[in-house]
Amino acid sequence: MRDLLESFDPGDPIAAARRNARPALRQRFYEHASTASGPDGHAVQLDGKPVQTPARRLLAAPTQPLAQALAAEWDAQRDKIDPAAMPLTRLVNSIIDGVVDAPWAVKAEIEKYLASDLLFYRAVGPEGLCARQSQLWDPILRWAKQTLGADFKTGEGVVHIKQPAEALKAASAAIPDNPWQLGALHVITTLTGSALIALAMLRGELSADDAWRAAHVDEDWNMDQWGQDEMALERRAFRRAEFDAAAAVLRLL
Repeated sequence: MRDLLESFDPGDPIAAARRNARPALRQRFYEHASTASGPDGHAVQLDGKPVQTPARRLLAAPTQPLAQALAAEWDAQRDKIDPAAMPLTRLVNSIIDGVVDAPWAVKAEIEKYLASDLLFYRAVGPEGLCARQSQLWDPILRWAKQTLGADFKTGEGVVHIKQPAEALKAASAAIPDNPWQLGALHVITTLTGSALIALAMLRGELSADDAWRAAHVDEDWNMDQWGQDEMALERRAFRRAEFDAAAAVLRLL
């Protein structure tokens, strides 16, 4: 299943070309997906046989609820297995095959986002957009200051704002070492452009819907003003599925 379940980004033209060159989707070859507990965690099984990740490791979760969610994703496949419809499996594959072996590298990537977080850069106008950014972003920054001890600066426009070293250090200390949490946080961070939104979700400060709304203030504003684009909505739906898979990992651990 190495080629079947590799990750891809629908917005990446190289990935799109690779997808177009791929053969037809594989036929579903199993009747039922289930889970089985063992020394390596709670493994996903297809007709009683274990599933492997692309790196030939056991597809297993640290908790039974997460394993059940994975099995449900496999059971939801119909006549053919569509990797695009399996965001949770793809994320878990990447955690098992990548994050577990190098959690420090993933943590460093999240830390980079803290230095230029989405929430720091405010629009200069129109007034309605500025107000909406403040409404959704300011509470997260207040939470970071009060709970994490991280007092960040904000400014208008896109010119880089150098953040206080103390704030960066305090927020970085909140990034967990657990590879499963790290993998989910990394996905949320990259999809939202905000490590602070991801940390607020981890700590239960933001629901998935509120986090998604905060991350898409500008995009939602533009759609309200200029209308919706079908292709943009398709890309957004794909990203939301990836986001929800990461939120599920945090919730089910």
